Amino acid sequence: MWNVDAFVGRRLIMMWVWVMYLGQCTKDILGWSRPASPPVVKVEMFYNSEYSMPSTHAMSGTAIPFSLFLLTYGRWEYPFTLGFSLALSWCILVCVSRIYMGMHSILDVIAGFLYSVLILLFFLPALDLVDGFNLTCRFAPLVIISLHLGLGLFSFTLDTWSTSRGDTAQILGTGAGVALASHINHLLGLLPDPTPDQLPLFMPPLGAGLVGLAVLRLFLGVLVLMATRALMKAVTMPMVCRVFGIPSGDVRKARQHMEVELPYRYIVYGTVGFNVLFLVPFLLSHIGLS
Repeated sequence: MWNVDAFVGRRLIMMWVWVMYLGQCTKDILGWSRPASPPVVKVEMFYNSEYSMPSTHAMSGTAIPFSLFLLTYGRWEYPFTLGFSLALSWCILVCVSRIYMGMHSILDVIAGFLYSVLILLFFLPALDLVDGFNLTCRFAPLVIISLHLGLGLFSFTLDTWSTSRGDTAQILGTGAGVALASHINHLLGLLPDPTPDQLPLFMPPLGAGLVGLAVLRLFLGVLVLMATRALMKAVTMPMVCRVFGIPSGDVRKARQHMEVELPYRYIVYGTVGFNVLFLVPFLLSHIGLS
């Protein structure tokens, strides 16, 4: 977003949101349990309360690298073999790691891979249409906010609490924030996309000055996002609990209520997503680091 290509970055976020949302919903509809332990040795326990089929790690580990490859090849000048090999290696490593960590069966991983490929085939051709709507339609902010919020509100009726509902709200909030920021950027003329006659793009020679500038942008941007997240968490949790009459003393317990967890995650990470694509580039441009 800040150092390479905001155009690719915002479209990559869109693919990530669609893949993860559909994967999480499918998990909760099917309700398949994690592999039994024993015989499986579970190295990672944090997501043990989630369902298993399909593997959303395998889905994101397929969608993100191959979307990145398909969005950049022809736009940036690099060998096809290099891009495809990196995407395939990334995909294989993530998929195999889920079996190694004891969190998924081979069937979960294969289903996640194939499901992700199917979603890519359907949604990648629609990126131009959706991105154009987000940038230019006068009603885009209203549609973006209400659609992402509605998807979170009407998708989950869990029997028992798990991390999937909050994670999905976090993903939807981030996607909404980035999409809204892209609309604002278009209105204000910030982060303009290269024109067709400027393509393909070439990697400039790597020197100490360029690397130092990139690291400085990254450092300052991450500081802004950390401050945004801390501030919004401190403000949003008590506010949401007060609105719904739920005690906010035990934050972990309060977040297990759907009426708290969904707006809390949506607002916090919606703001973070917005600042990724709007506030940070805006600040960098004003201090001469754009």
